[in-house]
Order: sequence, then C-alpha cells, then structure tokens
Amino acid sequence: MNVSQAFKMAFKSILANKMRSLLTMLGIIIGVAAVIALVGVGQGATKNVTDQVQSLGTNLLTINITGRGSKTTVDYKEAEEITAQDDIQYAAPINSSNATVKNGTDSVSVSVVGSTTDYLDVKEYKLAAGRFVSQIDLDYYQKIAVLGSTTATDLYGTAEPVGQTFLINGVRYKVVGVLASKGSSLTGSNDEVVVIPITTSERLFKSKGVKTISVQVASSDKMTAVTTELETALSAKFRGNTNSYRVFNQQDLLDSFSSISDTLSLALGGVAAISLLVGGIGIMNIMLVSVTERTREIGIRKAIGAKKKDILTQFLIEAIALSGLGGLLGVGIGVGASQILSKAMGMTVVLSLPIMGLAFGFSVFIGVVFGLFPANKASSLRPIEALRFE
Repeated sequence: MNVSQAFKMAFKSILANKMRSLLTMLGIIIGVAAVIALVGVGQGATKNVTDQVQSLGTNLLTINITGRGSKTTVDYKEAEEITAQDDIQYAAPINSSNATVKNGTDSVSVSVVGSTTDYLDVKEYKLAAGRFVSQIDLDYYQKIAVLGSTTATDLYGTAEPVGQTFLINGVRYKVVGVLASKGSSLTGSNDEVVVIPITTSERLFKSKGVKTISVQVASSDKMTAVTTELETALSAKFRGNTNSYRVFNQQDLLDSFSSISDTLSLALGGVAAISLLVGGIGIMNIMLVSVTERTREIGIRKAIGAKKKDILTQFLIEAIALSGLGGLLGVGIGVGASQILSKAMGMTVVLSLPIMGLAFGFSVFIGVVFGLFPANKASSLRPIEALRFE
C-alpha cells in the first residue's frame, strides 16, 4: 500500500464518521485558533507601543531627579547648567501638576506644565495660533499660558482663545498661544495640557525646582556620550550619590517593553498550546476506539498479505489527517477571529505567517505523537486473534 492510498482510506474513514471526526478535531481547532489570535493580539500591543515610543524620537533622554536628603529637586537654572552641552540640541526642565482650569462656567482638570522655551521643540509641538513661552516670561514671572488644542476647545469652544483670560486653581492667566493637535502617547493625551513659564509654576504649585528634565540629543549616535556627560555632571551636583538621579533613554523603555511583550506572547501561546495537547489526547482516544471497531478489518488485511508497516502507516496517516485538517480549520478560524477583534474592539492585531506555520506544524506533530500508540497497537494485532474478534 502506498501513501496516496493510505490518505484516501484515511479521508474515507473521516467522512464516514463526520460528527465524530469534527468533535475529535475540535481540540486542535480551538488550540490553533487560540494560538494565532492571542499571539496576534500580543504582537499588536507591542507594535502599538513601539510605534508610539519611536514617534517620540530615539534621541530623547529623560532625567529624573529624586534628590538628596531634604532637597529632592534642582532649580531650573541648575538644570540649564547641567544640560549645557554641545551635543544637546534642546533641554527643557519641567515642573508639572494636575490642576483645574476654568473659563466662566466651563472648567476641566488638565496637566499644567511649567517649562522653558525649549519645551516646544523637545516635545515636537507646533503652534496653531499665537506664540510660545519666551525668556522674558521666565525672567518676569509672567502669568501667561499656552493651551493644548483640546483644552482650548473645552474652555472656549470655537471662539479665538488668544488674548482671553482664564483661571488656574483660582489664579488668572492670559492665553498667548494654542498648540496644534498632537494626539495621544504612552503618557496620555498630549492635547489636554496647559504650558506656563516654569518660574510662574513654582509660585502656583508652591514647589521650587524641577524633578524632570527632557533632553533632545543632536543625533542618535551621540546618545551614549551625552548620557555619560550628564551622569558625570549630576554626580558632581549630588556629591556622588547616584541614587539621587536617573538618566532614562527612550531605547531603554523600548527594550524593556519588548522583553515584557515577548514573555507575555510566549505565555499566551503556551496557554493556547495546552488546547493542542488536549486535542491530541482526543485524537488518541478516538483512534483507539477506531482500532477496536476495525479489528476484524485489520485481521482480514493481514490475512491477505498486509504487513505490519502497512497497518501502522494507515492508522498513523489517519491521525495526521485528523490533526492536519483540524490545524487548517484552526488557522482559518484564528485569522477570522483576529479580524473580528481588530474591527469590533478597535484592537491592533498583527498576524504572523511564522506563527501560523508553527501552530499548524505543531498540530500535525501532535497527530504523529498521539497517533503512534493506536497505530502501533493496530499493527501489532495477530491475524488469527483479529479475525476471531466479535
């Protein structure tokens, strides 16, 4: 008996018991579909975060100041001294807090950011109207503000906000500019914001100094050198206490999330793969039942000259056909489920051909592993005993 004949007989056997065959394949179908859909969701989440981090730029550094003793900040002049390097293009010390902003009866809670003139360039904002914070505003503690696009709409609707006044925690500020819409990032909406001079924010929030400095390096290949120089300057400022600061690279965030995402995808894939093992056990059980049902058939085939390897091949191919067909159906259902999740829930799902191939290949492997025992049992039957079986 050749392989093509064995496949024909296997499919005849499957079609002869359609419902039983479908139920047998169900574990494989669910397992393969789950692997494809879950890993697709995991990879989609990774792509979302990666795109957002890369959109911020790979040449950004963030300095977080945790402080020394009772002093947990540096003042903005010190921050400018620390970041006064040739390879640093822009540096913006930041003092921020959530606050309630109000215009008449309209009020909203937003992030109020105190910073300097470089904030616009570091964060890659564009102006939709008016101007940004200038050095004279910093020097004279001016109560001026630049509104994010969403904040401007919330407070003034379609009216022109530049030149108008509003309240931040009860203190009156004048609008001098409006930022162009930038959308959301990992830290939330970039448009629900109010930017004021950092000197003014210290009085408003009653907290001197800054805890965060955003730095844009002139080029990505200078990142390591700039990081080293910043750490040296900060170490001198805090007298060698390295626990008082941290220089954080955007690439570090990307690498950390990629590592977490890979682990999560592996865990999701592993959980789904358990269904494949359960499906394999189902195939073995049904094949054992099939061997018992066809004992006389096996006896007749052996009596007319079928060899042990012919019987082994026939039952093994039946198991592989069941698992392979279940794998194909699982791939189709997994792709369909991924598309439904993507459209119905607005999720980003990344379908991977290697993952599909791996899931299908594993389903066939399961058929081989769990089909060997029933196939071996069938091929080991003695013709006389098989023919006598009732």
